[in-house]
Amino acid sequence: MNVAPNSYLRTRKRLLAAAASLAIAGAIGFGAVATGTAPVLADAVRVEAPQVPSFADVVERVSPAVVSVRVKAKIQSTADDGSGQMDDEDGLGNLPDNPQLRRFFREFRGFGDQGGDQGPNGMRRFGHRDRNNDQPRPVAQGSGFFISDDGYLVTNNHVVEEGTAFTVVTNDGKELDAKLIGTDPRTDLAVLKVDDGNKFTYVDFADDSKVRVGDWVVAVGNPFGLGGTVTAGIVSARGRDIGAGPYDDFIQIDASVNRGNSGGPTFNLNGQVVGINTAIFSPSGGSVGIAFDIPASTAKQVVQDLMKNGTVQRGWLGVEIQPVTPEIAESLGLGSGKGALVASAQDSGPGKKAGITAGDVITQVDGKDVASPKELARLIGAYPPGKSVDVTVWRNGKSEAVKVDLGKLPSSDKQASADQQPAPAPKTDTLADLGLTVTKSDNGKGLVVTDVDPDSDAADRGIQPGDVITSVNSAEVNGAGDVDKAMADAVKSGRKAVLMQITRDDSNRFVALPVAKG
Repeated sequence: MNVAPNSYLRTRKRLLAAAASLAIAGAIGFGAVATGTAPVLADAVRVEAPQVPSFADVVERVSPAVVSVRVKAKIQSTADDGSGQMDDEDGLGNLPDNPQLRRFFREFRGFGDQGGDQGPNGMRRFGHRDRNNDQPRPVAQGSGFFISDDGYLVTNNHVVEEGTAFTVVTNDGKELDAKLIGTDPRTDLAVLKVDDGNKFTYVDFADDSKVRVGDWVVAVGNPFGLGGTVTAGIVSARGRDIGAGPYDDFIQIDASVNRGNSGGPTFNLNGQVVGINTAIFSPSGGSVGIAFDIPASTAKQVVQDLMKNGTVQRGWLGVEIQPVTPEIAESLGLGSGKGALVASAQDSGPGKKAGITAGDVITQVDGKDVASPKELARLIGAYPPGKSVDVTVWRNGKSEAVKVDLGKLPSSDKQASADQQPAPAPKTDTLADLGLTVTKSDNGKGLVVTDVDPDSDAADRGIQPGDVITSVNSAEVNGAGDVDKAMADAVKSGRKAVLMQITRDDSNRFVALPVAKG
């Protein structure tokens, strides 16, 4: 069969194109090309999928130790007590009168609608009415966990406070009666005990000093009364202060924690408790990934005391303290802004008896550095009453050691008393460099501020008319000349600020004012 030249050329071009296609396919890894079939990858690149950690083994081991806690409490009507005062509707009466703090805990504690149960669509059953009692008996839903095989378990104080009956629900649905052993409102911890003769699965506290930001954690609890629920996340931060109390040192996690998780444990991947769920930050009341845990180290010591004594007894120094700002540190010749500045020492307190005075900066306790007032409160609170400790203070430009026999922390914090604020005297003096107008106090001790220049550093630092200046750089002042002299001495010493002790409303504080311009 003859083939015309044009047909031959066309056929030849097709063959060359097919060969080229095969060559290219082989170069890029196609093993074969068949008409009407998809190319097959002979040596395609394959990546091994990363091993994603599973929490199933941890959850399986620890879940039997985690329980739901139900708390019943009778409500006393205003007609019963005759006081005419409204009931504490949110059940947070022991917290400070701080709206943000009360909202913080109200949204987290798991208190349900006291007007009755919500329907199945809402899936919330936080409150009910006892059919044998006309008074409502709200049920606070929380979480907890066993810490011993004989039935001791830990939860939050704000879950059980004002409760009259306590029920523990295990992960297999058993309901067990529990009794309250003790509470510690300052750290928001409580211990319950179940006595039914059985042995319980329990968990241990971890060494939270080894917990690092970024570590995986697993939270187990009873959100919204649903029962055992597991969520996972990481440690987001350490040492958080949320204004809940003097011993704030929370671990922040991003695991989903909601109302009803209060008192539940947060585990590391070894199944040890690194923290206890206590609060969340949320504009809506639901989880936004910001939850706060009581560290295991704090909980362990408090729980031991509650199991032994039913209460926690803490050491007491008897001083009012404030932070050391960079300006205050510079005015005192202190190298850093760490420590706790003593604003006043209570007359009956062990600190004053040992020689600690206003203006001292406490930098160490028994050789442990004091980074802040919160740190000092935690260090002193960890000692038992009667313990003798060595307190290092910065005073008059050098460190001094003071031995203090700690007292017992009063049930309610007492404020040191100071002289009442005197009424301004007619004659005034002007401290132009500081922007202050002052007059001598009626008792001759200190200077009363009668006017403050709104554009001055004193105004920026919060000094107000009526404040009493009692000392400057630890030297008592009884007239404007004493202030001028203290400022001149500071300039000669090369300091850029002076430290004023201010009394207002029977409380003392220190304010650093620059003198470089004076």
